[in-house]
Amino acid sequence: MKDFEYAAPRSVGEAISLLAEKGSRAMVLAGGTDILVQLRSGRRTVDRLVDAKNIPETNEISYTPQDGLQLGASVPCCRIYQNAAVSEAYPGLIDCAALIGGIQIQGRASLGGNLCNAAPSADGIPPLIVLGATCQVAGPNGTRTVAAEDFCTAPGQNVLEDGEFLVAIHLPPPVAHSGAHYLRFIPRNEMDIAVAGVGSSVVLDASGKSFVSARVSLASVAPTPLYVKEAGDALAGKEVSDDAIEEAAEAAMAAAKPIADMRGTIPQRKHLVGVLTRRTLKGAIDRAREA
Repeated sequence: MKDFEYAAPRSVGEAISLLAEKGSRAMVLAGGTDILVQLRSGRRTVDRLVDAKNIPETNEISYTPQDGLQLGASVPCCRIYQNAAVSEAYPGLIDCAALIGGIQIQGRASLGGNLCNAAPSADGIPPLIVLGATCQVAGPNGTRTVAAEDFCTAPGQNVLEDGEFLVAIHLPPPVAHSGAHYLRFIPRNEMDIAVAGVGSSVVLDASGKSFVSARVSLASVAPTPLYVKEAGDALAGKEVSDDAIEEAAEAAMAAAKPIADMRGTIPQRKHLVGVLTRRTLKGAIDRAREA
């Protein structure tokens, strides 16, 4: 591991200054479960590592039915699923927060860090996308907001510019008769990287018999986590039925652009996208009808 400087700022402004000084040679530590491994293996090198955990805004977790969820970028997964109000309001988010690594990892790993790491297989990103999350970014030129589906730009790359960092993620409050669900496929419990993952969300009408809208997002089947607008559009305004769900699954499969590697083949991954899209849509429908 190459030597680097460690800094632990206590404010957003101080963090921006520390990052801007080093430009592309500085990185943020949110939980550390990705970046520390990458630094140790030599996959990444930095001159300065800026620990964001002492900044109040990055550690905030607050939810109200009126304002939705404010989730600091450094909030560990365990604080998300241990929060009863958040768990009740966003079960689709808990699907991913409860399966990222083991219990020790969940005590450190954050959804903000998962998002910034921008791995195509990231379990935390599809639920954020289908729940309509927005990313609050701060930097030398002020603050800006980025939709979760636009945040990742390539494997391991994101929209953050030199001196910028992700402060928090905001999820809008759940609307009536809505639900979300996330599932991934792994060949065995010891392999913790998804061969394919799918998140789905739906809004149903008051009767629970028709779709008002839907969103579908895929993991591990493209260079970045994918928002598949066509899959949601295939459901909007239609009655809930196996045929409608199948149409959405076909759209998701068509959007997937997987590669073959040691974890899975291209045909296998495409097939899994169809299976998981059907299952997550049905899970989201069940949750919407219970809401």
